[in-house]
Amino acid sequence: MKIIIGSKNPAKIKAVQDVFQNYQAELMTMDIPSGVKDQPFTDDETIKGAMNRAYGALEAGAGDIGIGLEGGVQETEFGLFLCNWGVLAEEGEPPIIAGGARIPLPEAVAVRLLAGEELGPVMEHFTKKDDIRKKEGAIGVFTNGQISRAEMFTHVTKLLLGQYEYRKLNRK
Repeated sequence: MKIIIGSKNPAKIKAVQDVFQNYQAELMTMDIPSGVKDQPFTDDETIKGAMNRAYGALEAGAGDIGIGLEGGVQETEFGLFLCNWGVLAEEGEPPIIAGGARIPLPEAVAVRLLAGEELGPVMEHFTKKDDIRKKEGAIGVFTNGQISRAEMFTHVTKLLLGQYEYRKLNRK
């Protein structure tokens, strides 16, 4: 099985590697554009970004499975929340979609995103650290290290794999 990950982001790659470690699979990474804004601002836009990465990876990498993982934010009446979505693409099959953890962003961060900035650079400024999106991510910062960005995407990838396995077992 050849699995193409539609990102070069280390947190996303680690998530897929961890989840598929017991599979006889060749993992390949490709820098596939999300096709959405750098800062996805709704669940729908974040899902679309993951979908574009998954199908773009599947096509460009000529694999059996394409995986797209995307982080974004979703505005609610309770504030601006982190969101994350994943898509598993397989030729000739409908996409498998899964969403993960959500936590509210502090007002100081949310205000800047609502003004048009992207979460990664805002978090670098907020934490005075480089490459937050490739390391612990905002989720790691705001959960005091309890959940890293890779762990957040691992959860989503497990949801994708579980649905994939279910589909394979129940195919008639």
